Amino acid sequence: MIAVITWPYKQFNRVRQSIAYLPCLLALIYLALGLIAVVPQVSESALPEILTYLDFKDPDTARALLSTLIAGMISMVVFSFSMVMTVLSQAGGNFSHKLVFGLITERHHQKVLGHYLGTILFILILLMVPFEGGTPSLWRSLGGYLGVLMVIHCLGLFVYFIHNASQSVQINAVLQGLHQSTRTSMQRLENLQQQPHWQRYANLEVPADGHVIHAQRSGYVQNVQLETLAHLAEEHDAVIHLDFMFGDYTVEGFPLFQIDIANEPDEAFNNAVLATLIYVQGESMKDLYINGLTQLMEIAIKALSPGINDPGTARLCLHQLTELLCRRLKIAPSNALTDGNGTLRVSWATHDFESLLYRLFNPILHYGRDDISIVLALLKSLKTLSLFADDEALAVIQAHADRVVDALKKAAKDPLDRHFIARRMQAGEHRLKLPDGFSQAMPPTDAVNVPDHE
Repeated sequence: MIAVITWPYKQFNRVRQSIAYLPCLLALIYLALGLIAVVPQVSESALPEILTYLDFKDPDTARALLSTLIAGMISMVVFSFSMVMTVLSQAGGNFSHKLVFGLITERHHQKVLGHYLGTILFILILLMVPFEGGTPSLWRSLGGYLGVLMVIHCLGLFVYFIHNASQSVQINAVLQGLHQSTRTSMQRLENLQQQPHWQRYANLEVPADGHVIHAQRSGYVQNVQLETLAHLAEEHDAVIHLDFMFGDYTVEGFPLFQIDIANEPDEAFNNAVLATLIYVQGESMKDLYINGLTQLMEIAIKALSPGINDPGTARLCLHQLTELLCRRLKIAPSNALTDGNGTLRVSWATHDFESLLYRLFNPILHYGRDDISIVLALLKSLKTLSLFADDEALAVIQAHADRVVDALKKAAKDPLDRHFIARRMQAGEHRLKLPDGFSQAMPPTDAVNVPDHE
C-alpha cells in the first residue's frame, strides 16, 4: 500500500528534477498567452481608446516584424547554448566532468531556456493563425507588441545568461558553490539529528539469521526515507538494519536489508521497505555531504595532473576541505532511529572520520607528494583539524601527519628545501607531535646565502 502511495510522488520528483521540467513549464505558460492572443475576439470598443494608435494598418508589416523576431530568437538560442556548451566542456576538462552536468541543470539556466523557447512558441502561434479580414485587429496587434516585449526581455536574459555561464565556470565560483552545497547538506543533517528519536549507538549488532530483503534494481542509493522505514518497523515490531552505506552503488539481488522480526514478513512488507529507497543517477550533494567533499578532492587531484598542473587550485580545494572537515568534527552522525519508547527500529552504517580523512587526503598526498607546497598545505590542514578534534580523531590526524612528514623528508632533497620546510614545521597553532630534528644537516638561518639585489 505504501509503495502505491509513494509511486506518484517519486515520479513527480523524477520529472521535477529533469532538465526539461522548467523549460516545458514556462513554454506552456507562453503557449497559453499565445492562445489568448489569437483565440478571443475582443472588439476595439472594449479596449482603451489610447491603444488604437498601436493598431497595424498593413498586415505585411505585422508578419514581417514577427518573422524577423522569430528568426532573431532562433539565432540567439543557437549562439547562446553553443557557446555555453563549449565553455562547459572546457570546464569539465580542467576541473571534473561531474561538474558539467551540475552546471547545466542549475535552475536559472533552465529558466532562461524556458523563456527562450516560450517566446519562440508565442511568436510562432501569432504567425500560424491568420488574420480575419485584410488587417489585424487591435487585439492581434497588441499580441505582436507583446511579442516585441518578450524578445527585448530575452535580450536581457541573453546578457545575463552569458555573464552567469562564464562566471560559473571560474574556479572560485565552482569551489564556492560546492562548498556552500556541502555545508547546506551538513546543516540539514545536523538539524535532523536534533530530534530525540535520532540516536547514535556505539555498537550495533546485526542478526546473522534475520530476514533478508534483496535489491530489485541496480543504481546509486542516495538516501532512504528513514522515518517511513521506522514506522514500518514499529507497526510490525521489527528492527531493520541497512547493509549498505548511503551513496553506495548496489546491483540487483544485493542484500540491502536485514530484518530482525519474529514472524516471516509477507511480500507487501518487502515492497514497502524497498519503496523507501531513493535512487539517483550519479552523485548528489543534497542529501549526502560526502559527495561534495569527494568532488572537492577530485578537483584537487585533477589540478595536480601533468596536463593541468595547477597547484594553486589544489590548495584552494584543501582550504575548503579543511573548513568542512572542521564542521564535520563537531557532528556525531546518528546511525539509528528509535520509536517513542526508545526501542531501536532502524540502524545504518556511517562513514567515520578516519575513513573520511583517508578518502580525502590520501589521493591528494599521492598525486602531490612531489610538490612541497602541496605537502605543506596538507600539513597545515592537519594542524588546523587537530585544534577541533577529540582524542580519538586526534590520533587519526596524527597518523596522517606522520605520513605527510615522511613525504616532506623524501621531497626535501636540497638544503634550501629542508631549511624552508623546517621553518614551517612547527609554525602555527596545533596539537600535533611533529619532529624537531627534521632540520639536521641544514644550514642555519644566517648561513643561507641570499644574493643581494643591486
